[in-house]
Amino acid sequence: MTPVHHRDDHSAELRAAAAHLGRRRFLTGTAAAAALAFSVNLPTAGVAGAAELDGRKIDEDPFTLGVASGDPRPDSVLLWTRLAPRPYEPGSGLPANRVSVRWELAHDARFTKIVKHGNADAHPEFDHSVHVDVPGLAAGRVYYFRFRAGSWISPVGRTRTAPARTAKPGSLKFAAVSCQAYHDGYFTAYGHLAKEDLDVVFHLGDYLYEYAVSAVGGSRNYTDIQLPAHFNRETTTLEDYRLRYGLYKSDPDLRAAHAAHPFVVTWDDHETENNYAGDIPENDVPPEEFLLRRASAYRAYWENQPLRAPQRPQGADMRLYRRLEFGRLAQFDILDTRQYRSDQAYGDGWQTPGPESEDPSRTLTGGAQERWLLDGWKKSAATWNVVPQQVTFSQRRNLTTPDFKLSMDSWDGYPASRQRLLKGVEAAGIKNFMVLTGDVHTAYAYDIKKDWNNAASRTLGTEIVATSISSGKDGAERPSNWETFMTANPHMKFYNGRRGYVTVSLSAARARADFKTVNAVTTPGAPITTAASFVTESGHPGLNPA
Repeated sequence: MTPVHHRDDHSAELRAAAAHLGRRRFLTGTAAAAALAFSVNLPTAGVAGAAELDGRKIDEDPFTLGVASGDPRPDSVLLWTRLAPRPYEPGSGLPANRVSVRWELAHDARFTKIVKHGNADAHPEFDHSVHVDVPGLAAGRVYYFRFRAGSWISPVGRTRTAPARTAKPGSLKFAAVSCQAYHDGYFTAYGHLAKEDLDVVFHLGDYLYEYAVSAVGGSRNYTDIQLPAHFNRETTTLEDYRLRYGLYKSDPDLRAAHAAHPFVVTWDDHETENNYAGDIPENDVPPEEFLLRRASAYRAYWENQPLRAPQRPQGADMRLYRRLEFGRLAQFDILDTRQYRSDQAYGDGWQTPGPESEDPSRTLTGGAQERWLLDGWKKSAATWNVVPQQVTFSQRRNLTTPDFKLSMDSWDGYPASRQRLLKGVEAAGIKNFMVLTGDVHTAYAYDIKKDWNNAASRTLGTEIVATSISSGKDGAERPSNWETFMTANPHMKFYNGRRGYVTVSLSAARARADFKTVNAVTTPGAPITTAASFVTESGHPGLNPA
């Protein structure tokens, strides 16, 4: 691993706590986790914390990062915003005081029929973010929401609750997105996504990147603005990650998508550091140093996403895997394949599989999450069982010859872990199994096979891989390895290297996936096209061109 030099500007309290706690296996005790959480200044439960700032003294628009909603349930939805008059500055232009924020939820965008309202505190300890879990809502209906701070009113957001648990909705349409490197291009795809008619959006990871962003925004190549110098460095501290979210969420296309649809988010690696595995960093740094970084990254992630209180981190730990149900039509089991995984075999990268990667003790999910997933399938009454997660699930050989290699960062590097899940699919009698994937900056469509080495073996489900929003820059419709990959992997039904997203429409009879792409992200305003569409019939796994 390559040495990396980190700035020594973590808080003294956090550094002292991490130094005696050591690696994550010592963070399992409540006292240890609480000590690390306390060291990053979490407000004490039930205590107001910092003195209140009179909202009338806020003289700049605090809603520069827009609004968002997430994790829709039949009777509730999570509303989010963050007060940031100057998001490119440390502290975002606000003093270290709490601010009372009013929220409103209505049946209409003009707010003539307000359903719920209330007040929530924006704590400086949470970077003035606001998370409002609104209960008592009607199932399966659209709502509009907004926030007020002082005399300022936020943009209007549109959200939707899930159908009742016993309902059998005729259809459900969602999108899957991933990988939005700011420095690689514009978020044009989000502008198109905002105009789609969707029930929910699943973000599959790499919401931000830890890498430096130049004064001209990297490949965006700004000519009218210059970004502050503190973006032109890798994120390692809590302040770094907070500032980076401020940069990303200032993008108008991303704000539009969040305002238009509820999001269900999960992370991959770049929200913290490239290709980290559990408590093991990519680079050769002391374990306590990486835990400092991970605690900071997880904290900033929760602050900036529409996530409920159970997902709030305790130090370097955060329970992100969770389950959402959309009536009897679909169950979504959202995974975290980064926090609990075994270290990548053979030093990571593309390697020849062997005893190390095939060790049955290796895990991508960790034991607790694996049991939770398998138990959830046994109890599922849904027509479709969908697993939004991060890395490529299906086997992906890089050559047509016997000396092929596999990606050790994907499920190919953890085949025993994958096989346990596939056995669980069969044992639970899951007839309509679908995996949603991000990470690889390309769009793939796979048949999930019982035996990857036998193209004629039983198909157990389908995998839909969303290409990136911007990571990888403009890309190509057919990357240089297109023919090799399509030949080496007969269960691969589609491969496209452009940027964009995928929409999936579910009914009791079938699922349809539409791969949407733009031809450029290094220049703004590219049109959207449908590159390909596939259908899988209920009870008959396997993808067919629509």
